[in-house]
Amino acid sequence: MQVYNFKVNKNMLFKLTLVVCALICVAIFSYSAYSLVNEMKKSDQNNFTVNDPYFEDENVTTIPSSQYTNVLKEVHDNIDEYVGKEISFIGYVYKIDYLEKNQFVLARNMIINSASQSVVVGFLCESDKINEFENLSWVKVTGVIEKGELNGEIPVLKVKEIKSASKPDDEFVYPPDDTYVQTSASVY
Repeated sequence: MQVYNFKVNKNMLFKLTLVVCALICVAIFSYSAYSLVNEMKKSDQNNFTVNDPYFEDENVTTIPSSQYTNVLKEVHDNIDEYVGKEISFIGYVYKIDYLEKNQFVLARNMIINSASQSVVVGFLCESDKINEFENLSWVKVTGVIEKGELNGEIPVLKVKEIKSASKPDDEFVYPPDDTYVQTSASVY
């Protein structure tokens, strides 16, 4: 029977492990970079577009459902900063008896608790074309924010364009959160 005695140098073993890990990382990075460059060469650069709802039109801010109540609250709290801003949003027509004939609420249902109870929230809008749309029908509205009066001063959206829209996948909106931070006098 033979006995072998191996002496392990801990420093040398650590350095060897570190070098092997570094080589693996470099190999993964190199492969990823190669794949990315190869895909960019394959794609037609002339067809590159940014699919971002905020920049659909540089003069009109499209409000995503995820930010609707944050924006609605911000505009109500600081009307003067938003007068003259043009926004676009999808909601449903909500006609209320005490509103003028050309007024409606561009509404969404906001979930208020874990039992999925909701309340109607939205911008008060004015349009001479509102009679062309049924109550509770889904529309896309583009308009300019102005000051209006309804039990006090509120923002009113003067509609420039209104057209039928499909009911969105994200039909409900959620209460404003504390994470929303206005970054400029533009609606985001």
